[in-house]
Amino acid sequence: MVDIFDEVEEDLRADRAQLLLKKYGGVLVAAAVLVVVGAGGWQAWQWYDGKRNAAVAQHYLAALRVADTKGAGKQAAVADFAAVADTAGPGYRSLARLQEAALKAEAGDLAGAGTLWDAVADDGSADPLLRDLANLQWATHQIDSGDPAAVAKRLAPLAAPSNPFHALAQEAQAMLELRQGKTDAARDTLKQLAQDVTAPDGVRRRADGLLERLGG
Repeated sequence: MVDIFDEVEEDLRADRAQLLLKKYGGVLVAAAVLVVVGAGGWQAWQWYDGKRNAAVAQHYLAALRVADTKGAGKQAAVADFAAVADTAGPGYRSLARLQEAALKAEAGDLAGAGTLWDAVADDGSADPLLRDLANLQWATHQIDSGDPAAVAKRLAPLAAPSNPFHALAQEAQAMLELRQGKTDAARDTLKQLAQDVTAPDGVRRRADGLLERLGG
């Protein structure tokens, strides 16, 4: 008797399965097709994205080589880096803008360089390290003529001990203090920097040299 009931139950399950298949078979097939198409589309996108990134990397490296030349080559590199920034993702876009800004600053176009440093610093998709570097570059190029309050505001978070650029930011702070006639404050900043074992040797040597000149 148990076997009979089991056979009847299996027949009922089979009937229900057939009814469900007739009712939802089209949906299941469509879902399966979407899964296959989606997987294929994702693989195609990965292939396209990888190819595009490789092309951007080649364009960026070519611009670096051009930037190493003299004269008109540097101006051509500015255009090349701008083209990379227009087509690249966040990483290469930030790098290209920083390189373009450096070339503009070297050519005396601080306004153009500042615009690019601001673009990187304000780019929420950019790597935080590159955003900090952009702020540092902006500040160091504004020490001589920029608004002291604005420069100090940019440098303050960079000078925190946990920031990778803290030594360079402190050095810039000391230069800004000297420009403002705050010799005692500058001397204190330089003393702290000269004793910072985590600071690069070059930065510490410059701090020692300035302290000697300041009588510190």
